[in-house]
Amino acid sequence: MAILTLSREFGSGGREIGWAVTESLGYEYVDKEKIHDEIRAAGRDWDEWGKELDEHCPTIWEKYDWSFRGYGALVQSAILNYALKDRVVIMGRGGNLLLRGIPHAVRIRVAASLETRIERIMVRDSVDRETARWLAEKTDRGRSRFLYSLYGKQWDDPAEFDFVFTTDVKSLDEIIRFVKDLLLERDRLNTPESRSILQMRAAAATVKAGLLTNPSLFVPTLDVLDDGTAIVLRGVVHNPKEHKRIEEAARKLAGDLPLKCELHYRG
Repeated sequence: MAILTLSREFGSGGREIGWAVTESLGYEYVDKEKIHDEIRAAGRDWDEWGKELDEHCPTIWEKYDWSFRGYGALVQSAILNYALKDRVVIMGRGGNLLLRGIPHAVRIRVAASLETRIERIMVRDSVDRETARWLAEKTDRGRSRFLYSLYGKQWDDPAEFDFVFTTDVKSLDEIIRFVKDLLLERDRLNTPESRSILQMRAAAATVKAGLLTNPSLFVPTLDVLDDGTAIVLRGVVHNPKEHKRIEEAARKLAGDLPLKCELHYRG
């Protein structure tokens, strides 16, 4: 089946849309808690760091710190490996950016005016107007800063979505029906070629997470991606010994997949 990624403003109704699609189509709902369950498997420290780093604006030191980079890589790897299962609704976390170019992925954003969201939050969470406003603004600010730190992209850029829905204009029921129909239609694009693209992207993310969470392989400029034919290592290392250790670790993580090493020496 097709995959759904759903970005939403707090109180816009996006969570309700995600749950409705999940229950109607028999999908799996993948949110922050589920991703943190996956991260916990990498060790308790990563889960604890994740709670501190998640959805806030990292300082310049945190952004280049080993723990933030490792946590970000674990988030990306978890999302892409969930996407491999098909029949998933991926809530936020930059799923729309990670699944860009995947033919059988549907990437949507759900928004609403601040006043509409305040009213919805007041009813849903039984809070007063000022608290509802504070929750909406604080949550959106934290999500946008975190995603920018992780991906270097604005979280609400319409160019990064297939559809942007405003719940001031369309009802939740209308959006749910449209998205369900769209997923059923997009399922025809779930071809071996499309799955192969996703598999290679997920494999690259797994390698990246494995390298960036290994404290003995700290390389500040290390990146891992796929070029459609192989997993590619890029970065700057200090010496041949470090180069060898990183390449050997990457080959073990990549398994039988082809690997290209484009590491350069500093200076």
